Amino acid sequence: MVDLSGSGAASPGHSRQGCANSGKKASKRSRTRRGKRGRRRRNKKSNRGSKTPPPFLPPEAEEGNIEYKLKLVNPTQYRFEHLATQLKWRLQEGRGEAVYQIGVEDNGLLVGLTEADMKASLKTLKRMAEKVGADITLLREREVDYDLDRSTRKIAEVLVRKVPDDQQFLDLRVAVLGNVDSGKSTLLGVLTQGELDNGRGRARLNLFRHLHEIQTGRTSSISFEILGFNSKGEVVNYSESRTAEEICESSSKMITFIDLAGHHKYLKTTIFGLTSYCPDFAMLVVSANTGIAGTTREHLGLAMALKVPIFIVVSKVDLCSRGTVERTVRQLERVLKQPGCNKVPMVVSNPDDAVTAAQQFTQSTCVTPIFTLSSVSGESLDLLKVFLNILLH
Repeated sequence: MVDLSGSGAASPGHSRQGCANSGKKASKRSRTRRGKRGRRRRNKKSNRGSKTPPPFLPPEAEEGNIEYKLKLVNPTQYRFEHLATQLKWRLQEGRGEAVYQIGVEDNGLLVGLTEADMKASLKTLKRMAEKVGADITLLREREVDYDLDRSTRKIAEVLVRKVPDDQQFLDLRVAVLGNVDSGKSTLLGVLTQGELDNGRGRARLNLFRHLHEIQTGRTSSISFEILGFNSKGEVVNYSESRTAEEICESSSKMITFIDLAGHHKYLKTTIFGLTSYCPDFAMLVVSANTGIAGTTREHLGLAMALKVPIFIVVSKVDLCSRGTVERTVRQLERVLKQPGCNKVPMVVSNPDDAVTAAQQFTQSTCVTPIFTLSSVSGESLDLLKVFLNILLH
């Protein structure tokens, strides 16, 4: 008799269970394979999407003082005459100042040039400037590195400046606003005298006009201070015992600062200064250790009501910690972003930012540059000077 229940033969229940287990394993393996394929497809897509897109500037405008040029290498005489005429037009649009972007296509694509082509282009631009009686200053050079396979290419940003025939120099008027004791007069003293403050207000003494201003340390009247820049973008001020006449003669661009009172009881004087002298820009000075206090909001509101473009200087950063300075900047950013202001704050921390801020500030009234500096240590003062030099009408 044969034993059919032995270990050699599987029962129907066992065979069904084995089939089910093998089916589960197969379906699990197929799901795993599908999951891996899906992950690979997603990774491919993300890799395709993570390629750095070519950097762009806004397309070139027909009007205005900004010109894009891909390259200016060995132009023919006819082409050179055309380029010189075009430069005249851009200078006329910018009231004596124009910015040339070399290595950029008309649609704003940053292509870049090799070292040799860049040198040749800058040489041609210098010849063009000489033909129309202008000077050029190289603001910055940037590498274009979005395509790793190509050799190093650069774009250059060049400021072209020409004093109009009917003027001795280009003139900009900047009203200086801010709460009392925020460091307005001290900052102007440092900029115009060329010497840092001693921490006790020595730099502002030359700006005061009345005895009670010297005794209290508070501005109660309207005073004017000048800061010049020569054709190379170098500062011309009262250092080296220059007189006001000598500063005017040596400068191709002049900034006239209108120093206004910060105390609340002199608010009428401040309003008179803002309305009667028609400033091109306003500089709001805020102390880093006190933040937005006193008449700061009123002065900001006045400048906005009169449609005067405003930039902000956070002073006295040497008196407080980095955290306090950042808190003051964040406070300013919150106020500027509120519905009543609708501004786009832009913190300037390096020379590249200063050049970008100056250009965006003159193109759009929404952008508000913010500088953090010290009149005692001189921290970031150079960034403000770069900004003022490039600032256009």
